[in-house]
Amino acid sequence: MTELVATTPGLYPLPDWAKEELSELKGHQKGDLIGGDEGAEIVDAYGRARSDVVDAQVDAGLDRIVEGQLRWDDMLAHPLTIHENVETGGIVRYYDNNNFYRDPQVEGELTPSGDVAAELAAVDADAGGLQAVLPGPYSLADLATDEYYGDEADFLDAVADYLAGEIEGFTPHETLFLLEPSLVESPPGEDADEHASEAIDRVAAATEAEVVVHTYWGAVPEKTYAHLMDADVDAIGFDFVTDADASLYNINEYGTTDRVALGLVDGQNTLVESPETVRDRVEWIEERTHADFERAYLTSNTELFYLPVNKFEEKLAALGDAAALAEVDA
Repeated sequence: MTELVATTPGLYPLPDWAKEELSELKGHQKGDLIGGDEGAEIVDAYGRARSDVVDAQVDAGLDRIVEGQLRWDDMLAHPLTIHENVETGGIVRYYDNNNFYRDPQVEGELTPSGDVAAELAAVDADAGGLQAVLPGPYSLADLATDEYYGDEADFLDAVADYLAGEIEGFTPHETLFLLEPSLVESPPGEDADEHASEAIDRVAAATEAEVVVHTYWGAVPEKTYAHLMDADVDAIGFDFVTDADASLYNINEYGTTDRVALGLVDGQNTLVESPETVRDRVEWIEERTHADFERAYLTSNTELFYLPVNKFEEKLAALGDAAALAEVDA
């Protein structure tokens, strides 16, 4: 019997009250962007908002609790954009969708900043199983502009070492999700597939927690996926919302880890899936794969910040209830 664990890949929408309050507080800052040097009132507002989203996860019955990344101005680039040796350039589109970020231009050595570690440490220790979330090294390097290291491979190694350094400052956590959509949207290619896998290894080695490499916005190309299977991680994540057939193909053709993450809830659509629908999708996957999963993380395919707060909370509940249904069935 597969153990079902309800979780999410992080990055939540701000509560409505926090949007209004922070809009007033941040309106006098340059560009309204987070830089890691916020004043006490802003820190307090984000702290109260963090408590709200942690409570929402606990109320929904999620098995892993994330910090929510409410301070992040974008989906993935934040750990670089707040770094003292990184300048933010022009606005760039994320892949082929309607979300944007400011180009992080690396102009100096990437030493650990402690920013994400401080966010994680602010979560109430009594909330439940803590899950850390970071961009994977390949995606973060792919999205950034290198103006310091001068070599693509060296830059990827530097980003991996930077993320590993950040993780070393983390409070104890049960799970680490590394988000790697660039493996789908901008795959490294034959000459770099192995190096991307090695970079993921370097980051994963920095924690004793269970490491999940979560991919989304489609399925990872075959050769890239085959190299990803060589990475020393505990679980690989699949986007069954965007491309279920290709995800199944990768699992059946190349195998997968004993533990997986299944992106079953649409993080970009306000239509709320019922717990029964989520469970049906789990069974659909189990019936069509040759693998017996030891554990499956039930999650949204993408981050949930796209959604209105009420829909976001309903999707959390659907995931938590779907995992609870499995316990009843057992």
